[in-house]
Amino acid sequence: MNYTWNWGIFFEPSPEGTGTYADMLLSGLLWTILTALASWAIAFCLGSIVGVMRTLPSKAARGFGTAYVELFRNVPLLVQMFLWYFVLPELLPPAAGAWIKQLPNAPFYTAVICLGFFTAARVAEQVRAGIEALPRGQRLAGTAMGFTVAQTYRYVLLPNAYRIILPPMTSEFLNNLKNTSVALTIGLLELTARARSMQEFSFQVFEAFTAATLLYVLINVVVIVAATFLERSLTIPGQR
Repeated sequence: MNYTWNWGIFFEPSPEGTGTYADMLLSGLLWTILTALASWAIAFCLGSIVGVMRTLPSKAARGFGTAYVELFRNVPLLVQMFLWYFVLPELLPPAAGAWIKQLPNAPFYTAVICLGFFTAARVAEQVRAGIEALPRGQRLAGTAMGFTVAQTYRYVLLPNAYRIILPPMTSEFLNNLKNTSVALTIGLLELTARARSMQEFSFQVFEAFTAATLLYVLINVVVIVAATFLERSLTIPGQR
């Protein structure tokens, strides 16, 4: 195998004319982080609502929550990304569809919504499991204190459930972060897409994807360390 290593490629000007190859990768890293954070905000809020619905006494609420989880969890993410980006604008009224297509950074908004709805199904399962793992007496205690159902969840069940599910929620956030790479298929210039562009321009495939790998690992380590400190700060005294 005749391959010429060139680690100095990162400091050479990129064909885009806006800096070096290192700048390209850092730009992709920024889009990756923005996409992950924005989609996680949607996933956390929507997933919490769906997860709560799956534990309510109402059969209709539980049915809706179950249908949502089964739909978004069982359709591949790549298929969902294509549906959101290529199919949805065609199903809307012509004016609305044209407006969506002409949005600046349309791939970014599409990726955020798609990842948010996809990850929300997984977050919902974590929230449901956390609530059902709590002793039944906590729900009864809220009722005995005169709380409404909403108040029982707000002040009793959810704060304790989130303490339980923090570690798996961290894993879901990391999965969401890595799933941003799928957005390259709709034109979002995130980290993986930038690494591919660097490889196509310079033919330094190993350098490009080694750098992308290290950046992904670095982000994941930062998230894990932050989650560890958060978990320690939220631990109920006497449980550890």
